[in-house]
Amino acid sequence: MSMHNKEYRPTLAQLRTFVTIAENKHFGTAAAKLNISQPSLSQALSALENGIGMQLIERSTRKVIVTPVGERLLPYAKAALDATDIFVAHSRGSYGQLIGPLSLGVIPTIAPYLLPTLLPRLQQEYPELEPRIVEDRTTNLLHMLREGRIDAALLALPTEAPGVVDIPLYQEEFVVVVPDSHPLAGRDDLSLQALDDLQLLLLNDGHCLHDQIVDLCRKADLNPSQAAGSITRASSLTTIVQLVAGGLGSTLIPISAVEAECQRPGLSTASFAPGVSAERHVGLAYRASSSRSAEFTKLGSTITRAYRAAVPLRQESAVY
Repeated sequence: MSMHNKEYRPTLAQLRTFVTIAENKHFGTAAAKLNISQPSLSQALSALENGIGMQLIERSTRKVIVTPVGERLLPYAKAALDATDIFVAHSRGSYGQLIGPLSLGVIPTIAPYLLPTLLPRLQQEYPELEPRIVEDRTTNLLHMLREGRIDAALLALPTEAPGVVDIPLYQEEFVVVVPDSHPLAGRDDLSLQALDDLQLLLLNDGHCLHDQIVDLCRKADLNPSQAAGSITRASSLTTIVQLVAGGLGSTLIPISAVEAECQRPGLSTASFAPGVSAERHVGLAYRASSSRSAEFTKLGSTITRAYRAAVPLRQESAVY
């Protein structure tokens, strides 16, 4: 590498090249995304590396590795590109407005129940917004968020992820789903101890709802391992509720899922007594380096209103 040139200033194209290669870990993919040839891509990266006198990307035959210096500088390159976007948004008078493409990650235990009310509402309130929805588990969404592949994520809080800001939106209570013939069917005065008598069916590991229910059991000094260790495994609430209808056990689901999932025969629900803390906290997460906090705050309030419309509000539900 050449000595660092004090006069050197990277171009936005060079920074964008570095960020795109670092995110995709592949020269061909990065070139295709930027719509340039691979030689032009390599040239832009080399110019950047020579200019600062440091290697950012290690090129080996098999894979692309971001060097430790590259990892350290990557957030600043992204922040510089974010700042350019703000500049353009201000120049168009669209700063803080929800317009143009916005990719929103949503966890699978929220997406099917909230999107039917949220998407029409977004279209009505922000006709120029082009929402793109990515449904995935929390860990994958946070990874995509940090890499800049999605703009924000709707998930259970707290995320406790470095470089990520959480906007709390609403608390959502859990409802117990049991077979019709179950002694708890229809009750609305359950304590957490009631979970001890249930053969709980849980989503696969990796779903945050699985962890929340296990935590809830621990909070009540119950041992959730019989549920966590049971052989029955499902990757969607729809399947779990079918298993309950088939007599294989009981489960807990967020109240927003009740209407969609519990209309089939053979099922009943039961709820916790007022004051029993059995809920999840839902919110919007975005990168701390993003300039779009005003937009995400607006988006958050629309999401909260959509949730209120989707779920008949009970006294103990809380909206922040």
